[in-house]
Amino acid sequence: MKDFAHASFSPEKIEAMTSALQSAIDTLPEPVSSHVIHRLAEAILRAARDGESSQLVLQRLALLELQIGTGD
Repeated sequence: MKDFAHASFSPEKIEAMTSALQSAIDTLPEPVSSHVIHRLAEAILRAARDGESSQLVLQRLALLELQIGTGD
């Protein structure tokens, strides 16, 4: 993962990010590739680093980025 070497998160934010990732994965049809999981995780990390802490918002942002992203 790029650009997260110096990021730090509170236990509460880590819990929200973990829940957001699992919820996002659960909405996708199986099988979910590791590449897709990686993209979701990066989107969640980026949004959390930028200050978002809502599990639902993190999930939706990650799914939206997955939907509109190019995969690069």
